Amino acid sequence: MSTKANYTHNEIGAGKTGFAKTRSIIEAAFYGNNVVKVTSLKQAYRLAKNSPGTIVTDMPVYKGETFGLDKDAKVLLFNDGSVTGRCAAARRIASTPGVDTDDLDKKVMDAVYDTRWKTLYHAEVIIGLDPEFMVKAHLLIPEGEENILYSWMLNFQYFNEEYSKMYAQSRPIGNEPDIYIFSNPQWTHEEHPLGLTYFNTETNCAALLGMKYFGEHKKGTLTIGWAIANRNGYASCHGGQKEYIFEDGRKYVASVFGLSGSGKSTITHAKHDGKYNVTVLHDDAFIINDETASSIAMEPTYFDKTADYPTGCPDNKYLLTAQNCSATMDADGKIVLVTEDIRNGNGRAIKSKLWSPNRVDKLNSPVNGIFWIMKDPTIPPLVKLNGSSLASVMGATLATKRSSAERLAPGVDPNKLVVEPYANPFRTYPLANDYLKFKKLVEERNVDCYILNTGEFMGKDIKPKDTLGVIEAVIEQKAEFKPFGPISDIEVLEWPGFIADFDDPEYVETLKARMEDRVSFVKDKNKSKGGFDKLPADALEALEKIMKELEA
Repeated sequence: MSTKANYTHNEIGAGKTGFAKTRSIIEAAFYGNNVVKVTSLKQAYRLAKNSPGTIVTDMPVYKGETFGLDKDAKVLLFNDGSVTGRCAAARRIASTPGVDTDDLDKKVMDAVYDTRWKTLYHAEVIIGLDPEFMVKAHLLIPEGEENILYSWMLNFQYFNEEYSKMYAQSRPIGNEPDIYIFSNPQWTHEEHPLGLTYFNTETNCAALLGMKYFGEHKKGTLTIGWAIANRNGYASCHGGQKEYIFEDGRKYVASVFGLSGSGKSTITHAKHDGKYNVTVLHDDAFIINDETASSIAMEPTYFDKTADYPTGCPDNKYLLTAQNCSATMDADGKIVLVTEDIRNGNGRAIKSKLWSPNRVDKLNSPVNGIFWIMKDPTIPPLVKLNGSSLASVMGATLATKRSSAERLAPGVDPNKLVVEPYANPFRTYPLANDYLKFKKLVEERNVDCYILNTGEFMGKDIKPKDTLGVIEAVIEQKAEFKPFGPISDIEVLEWPGFIADFDDPEYVETLKARMEDRVSFVKDKNKSKGGFDKLPADALEALEKIMKELEA
């Protein structure tokens, strides 16, 4: 089995794997006499269907029996009040400087104690869908939160006969213990008005307190799964991956990295007018083996925005659950979803694996291209990065706009461009780990690296057809790259309507300012968090070389 669930008496004790203080507080709660084990998806569905406030639509779950549901199962809708996004300000990570673990551990102790008057549900799932990497995760959550429990079991891989056998035969992952997550969405504390998500990823546990939004549970669980992968020979990826298969047998595996709303799901699921055979790994969470460059999906289903899928859209056929959407009764007297973010921004749904017809759980073919998706107005639709240091540091300084999937602390400007290393705000390990893993893929596995701008270029919107067009030029080996002004390590695919004019002083000054933003970001990271986010010297050198060439 991939992770360690049980220990001999000699393995139990202080200082041994899995027995740090935070984990000992959290895991013990799972064995209380107020805990009910949820052992099947059918049981979870019944609990969620009967939970107060659930809206049982008349939309059938397509082929629900193939997922372990009854044939007559319906799409369930649950709304979280005014909270409709994640909250980065609530995150605390035990391994980072400045985090008072003694204080947080006591708060978790009290949070666990306060649930003794409630029935708690315990569910188990698998993260990682190939015997090479499979991790068991446990969730404990109070009665009344059954919709979170059900969606969590759908989002990850619940234990059925097939996956139980697969997990039993899976490769051990180091000496990693199972993941344990304690959740109490109704928790409140005057010192944490936005809630608290407290991670001790070194011992694979977390407490999610005051978090009603399902996305906190999805990404909170992935946070720990990605940390395990990072420790055990994988690059952890918040993005999408697909394989293009051409008539002559040639294959091209593209990995796209971007935050929610960047276009990564659109790119991953694009059909390209049927020009190629396409195989999809996933559109949000996967890992790349840093020795073989093969990739494994972490989840079977898709947690997708509903804004672009109107009520009658054929894609809604594949919905399993929905969150933070409205509902109405249609002309036939059926209760259906209202999906276009009318009630609030960031309406969400879990879509089944069947949504992507050519879906796989592992791509054995090595990655060919990495595409950092940015919304930087100085970058044309596509540029190519030469050199492993520049390729990786551009991922570390990935610039984008904030997503509607985020809850922001008071005073934070939602329109300001931000930098999110590798498009992964869920990292709980040193930034250099990611930098070196992606650098290795470029340097040793000859992976090409690009920047995709899916926002606007100097005031002109870049449309999805432009983005797909430049990607098609690359995978078809038709892209002709030219020098990007004086910058020796960046080449550009000149795309009609989006030509960089280096004779325009305003453009050059704006580009310099954006590159200087990246230089400043790396310098700040090198000084912050006691070195937790410090990058190797060659990362800064690659960016400073660009600045020197622009100023020459």
